[in-house]
Amino acid sequence: MLKGFKEFILRGNVIDLAVAVVIGAAFTAIVNTIVSSIINPLIGLVFKASSLDKALIWTVPAIVPHTDPAQFKFGAVLGAVITFLAVAVVVYFVFVLPMNHMRERAAARAAAGLPDPEVPPTETELLIEIRDLLAAQQRTE
Repeated sequence: MLKGFKEFILRGNVIDLAVAVVIGAAFTAIVNTIVSSIINPLIGLVFKASSLDKALIWTVPAIVPHTDPAQFKFGAVLGAVITFLAVAVVVYFVFVLPMNHMRERAAARAAAGLPDPEVPPTETELLIEIRDLLAAQQRTE
């Protein structure tokens, strides 16, 4: 049971996913800071509100007596859309665009018949080569 768990945890894609989650959380903090420090003050200038959460609020009087009026917070929705677009822009320009560029270069190299840049041997390949050299050396002695 522990062996299976260890294999699961040490898989490359699980580690990559964990790194992506941590970087995503850190990136969310950056985007939230940009929205609260730059975008919200700009909104405050336009809508006379301290943030989008307090801007563009439509209040409907209560129908039932002794209840609070309903508030539709369109500014909060607009803030969420702006935050999403900021994240999407950064993800596109930092991750997607460079990856697409690398794929295009690889496809162009393949179409031109150029070999891929030499990839260094893996540790396993090196260990196999060392083992074979040692075995050949022992046979000659």
